[in-house]
Amino acid sequence: MKLNVLPARTGLEWVKLGVRTFFRQPLALAGLFFMYMAVVLVVSQLPVLGAIVGGLLVPAATLGLMAASAEANRGRFPMPSILLSAFRAGRQRMRAMLVLGAMYAAGSMLASGLATLLAGAPQPPQPGEVDAATVLALALHAPLFLLFWYAPALVHWRGVTPAKSLFFSAVAVLRNPGAHVVYALGWLGLFLATGSVFGLVGNLLGGPGLAQAMMMPVALLMAAMFSTSIYFTFRDSFSDDEPVADVPA
Repeated sequence: MKLNVLPARTGLEWVKLGVRTFFRQPLALAGLFFMYMAVVLVVSQLPVLGAIVGGLLVPAATLGLMAASAEANRGRFPMPSILLSAFRAGRQRMRAMLVLGAMYAAGSMLASGLATLLAGAPQPPQPGEVDAATVLALALHAPLFLLFWYAPALVHWRGVTPAKSLFFSAVAVLRNPGAHVVYALGWLGLFLATGSVFGLVGNLLGGPGLAQAMMMPVALLMAAMFSTSIYFTFRDSFSDDEPVADVPA
């Protein structure tokens, strides 16, 4: 496994590949993303254990969505079972993925707890206002996202240990700052442009109420499209044979 150093323009290519692949299998990829969100919503309602179980499943779910993108990129229809890819690769890799999940859950709880300690509990934002506690929590999660960006894929497709996967993930992002910054800005621009278009259409057709009602499904579809592109950031950052979408137990 070799880390590739990529030009900044690769970030825009990742955005284009994510959009193009999503529209190859829009129903499947959107459906899988909504299934993941539904599971997160249900798990989060569990008393006491909700945050722990939810965090534990994040790396496995991320890997499942990446595997679905790999399938769609090959022209195949990703089935719902692909979300369980992390648990179908044998006991060793399944155990490693659960260890990775435990590390993510611990890190997320630490970041959230520290944000609450410093800024209080997050509050529902008022129109035109930004909740400081929510912003601080996101900022404290940023190092976590850096460490776990490629970690699930490295554990599952490359057989890297959980601890080493965090190191390689951080190094891969930091060695290609231009590509990742352009990637983030590309998606930010696409989110803002799409939101503006649908907001304008909603206002013209039915006023602010319709515009607001349209934004939630549009935002979820854009998030599903974004999740489709993550696979390509991994594929291009590490040299090796292209990983298979699923590894039977």
